[in-house]
Amino acid sequence: MTEESHRQRVLDFLNILYSGDVEGALARCTDDIESLANAPIDILPHMGHRRGKAEMREMWNAVRARYSELRCEVPILVVEGDKAAAFIRVFFRKSINQRMVQFDIAGFYTLRDGKISQIREIIDTFDLVQQLLERDVAAILTRRKPELI
Repeated sequence: MTEESHRQRVLDFLNILYSGDVEGALARCTDDIESLANAPIDILPHMGHRRGKAEMREMWNAVRARYSELRCEVPILVVEGDKAAAFIRVFFRKSINQRMVQFDIAGFYTLRDGKISQIREIIDTFDLVQQLLERDVAAILTRRKPELI
């Protein structure tokens, strides 16, 4: 497989996933897909370590249940061999109040036989938690008067 075909596979996967087609995204993954996203699972219980299509389906469906709209932009995608690294800007609309949450992900993908076999995501979870809670967490931690964000 060429690096250009891997590039297109990752872009297709992300576009399908963020369009809400969980089964379409899973079809682009190996059966033993493994994912790790560092996140405070007390606040984001759907994140963390997942292995296999059933666990991935559960995680992605949990995300779909919390947010009424998902979309992403991929301004940077670098591919070398069977590895890809992407800078992803994500936009989620909260179902509870329709507020838009925007955050960045550094996504790292490994492909095997034309399918994604590993996903590793690094997220600025501090910024994300502030947006989800709609509170100035830094102010709370430093005992300053918190501001709504």
